[in-house]
Amino acid sequence: MDFNEKTTDIKNIYKGKIIDVNLHTVDLPNGKKSTREIVNHPGGVAIIAYKDKETILLVEQFRKPIEKSILELPAGKIEKGEDIELCGMRELEEETGYKAKEFKYLGKIVSSPGFCDEYIYIYKADCLYKGDDNLGDEDEFINIKEIKIGKAKEMIKSGEIIDAKTISAFMFI
Repeated sequence: MDFNEKTTDIKNIYKGKIIDVNLHTVDLPNGKKSTREIVNHPGGVAIIAYKDKETILLVEQFRKPIEKSILELPAGKIEKGEDIELCGMRELEEETGYKAKEFKYLGKIVSSPGFCDEYIYIYKADCLYKGDDNLGDEDEFINIKEIKIGKAKEMIKSGEIIDAKTISAFMFI
């Protein structure tokens, strides 16, 4: 059976600085109609940044939608027309103050495909060296944490690390 849904109409509900929300009217495989609320996001890049063989950099930041500070990989949004790898290099430096001599693509994930079209591209950064120390955007407040990989895995299992992109990236370690 073909499970594809054909979009017959799109109505913009919200147009924001980062996301758009659209209401899609779709024809279902069984011949009926339905609607889908879809968040359009430009995508992002997350970086597993190795300080040494056993230590990675995580960032701690407050996330308003869940009203708490969490640990996650350095990451950020791809700007319109920006090369994905260059975005990763930019975000690594913006969020950690480090650049990498080695920067390697590992894979990609979809964050929440039930309602959002965001892809997150995961890179590995090795041979770090100091870059610009002006951390974060003007509305972004970050603490950098050096965490042993084994400790990070324990923190995932215990629920201390709950960020999906960070947990997913551990599949590449």
